[in-house]
Amino acid sequence: MSTWLVILLIALGLVLLVCAFFLGVYYRKRVGEREISSAEEEAKRILNEAIKSAENKKRESLLEAKEEIHKNRTEYEREVKERRAELSKQEHRLQQKEEHLDKKTDAIDRKNELLTKKISEVEKQQEEIQQIKEAQQAELERISGYTVEEAKALLIENLANEVTHEQAVKVREIEAQYKEEAEERAREIIALAIQRCAADHASEVTVSVVSLPNDEMKGRIIGREGRNIRSFETLAGVDLIIDDTPEAITISCFDPVRREVARIALEKLIADGRIHPARIEEMLAKAQKEVNATIKAEGERAVFETGVHGLHPELVKLLGRQKYRTSYGQNVLNHSIEVAHISGLIAAELGVDIATAKRAGLLHDIGKSIDHKVEGSHVTIGVDVAKKYKESNEVIHAIAAHHGDVEPQTVIACIVQAADAISASRPGARRENIENYVKRLEKLEEVTVSFPGIESCYAIQAGREIRIMVKPEQVTEDQMTLLARDVAKKIEDELTYPGQIKVNMIRETKAVAYAK
Repeated sequence: MSTWLVILLIALGLVLLVCAFFLGVYYRKRVGEREISSAEEEAKRILNEAIKSAENKKRESLLEAKEEIHKNRTEYEREVKERRAELSKQEHRLQQKEEHLDKKTDAIDRKNELLTKKISEVEKQQEEIQQIKEAQQAELERISGYTVEEAKALLIENLANEVTHEQAVKVREIEAQYKEEAEERAREIIALAIQRCAADHASEVTVSVVSLPNDEMKGRIIGREGRNIRSFETLAGVDLIIDDTPEAITISCFDPVRREVARIALEKLIADGRIHPARIEEMLAKAQKEVNATIKAEGERAVFETGVHGLHPELVKLLGRQKYRTSYGQNVLNHSIEVAHISGLIAAELGVDIATAKRAGLLHDIGKSIDHKVEGSHVTIGVDVAKKYKESNEVIHAIAAHHGDVEPQTVIACIVQAADAISASRPGARRENIENYVKRLEKLEEVTVSFPGIESCYAIQAGREIRIMVKPEQVTEDQMTLLARDVAKKIEDELTYPGQIKVNMIRETKAVAYAK
């Protein structure tokens, strides 16, 4: 019963809500209609007021416009009067100017008449001067036996020859003057270049790195108050660099053999663990014996591989030392063995003494084994060493001539020179591939032939020398000096190359006759 009562109450509530909603809607509608009607009345009122206001403004604007027109008309009339007065003044000034111009025109006409008379007189004088000049020129040609053009050409030719000769003489004087100071200046330049550019290469060929089991070993190597490291550096002749690099010590020395001895001794000390001055001296002695044995073994290996017999034992040791020497990234011992083989092959093809060719090829760079200890180039040192150990004159001459320091006089010297160039310049020998090598030689020849008067040129000695043939009818002896300097300067400016390039210029004059 209570459920039905609740439902009935809910239904009654809903009915009341619906009635209230419709009453509200009806009320809002009535209120809206009243607001709309009041808004329409207000709009009509505002519209009527706007119409009245517009008509008033229209009448005011008309009055203002009439006043402005009258004002403008008055101003215009005043300006017109002023302009007319100004125009009358200008007309008066123009009349005066016309009168002045008429007077000036008359004066100019009189001057033109005078100028015409003077011009005619000047023309007559010029004709007389020309006749005198032609007579003098004819007389000069008769006396000298040359025409004007021939005299000009002869004068220019003589002047050019004198200037070229003086320039060549001056260049020779300057070259002689600078050659006196060249050695000191060259040393300064080389030292500066090494400081700026050779850091990576110097690090590669003068530094060895030894690994450590742990960073505590650095303290043991240094020792109390640095006694161990000082003892090691003094006895081994190297520098130990101990920095923040983890588990590594750097050995620095320009002598590759001393550096190798120090590396082996330090590795033995680290493995042994007992590090003190007496032990350091003992390990260095053992390492020295090992390195000496390795040097001897490598020298004997080189002699055995090349089939060169009868070498002095000291020469064999010097060959073994080349194992620790590099040149442009190429191992010198392997390079010497390779040159010996190539020299033997070339000698066999040419029918000359194969054994002497191999011997000269193997020993051609022997000076590099001790060039860091002895003053002079490796060529000079190699010649002295070969003479000291009683090598033959052919071998000594081949060593002296393999870089063109002296002119090769024997077939063996030419063979070693060619074999050295082949081994050094072959692709892969010195970190230069075949494409770059060929491009460098082609660019060298291309730069050279760009000069006038050059008949042909050839890049030889693996790009170390450019041999130029000039046209003798176009290039004189004096001009050759200047042309060689110009070619060298252009090569320096446009090409990148190791070492130096010799510009060898040749001028050949031939005379041919036939006896019948």
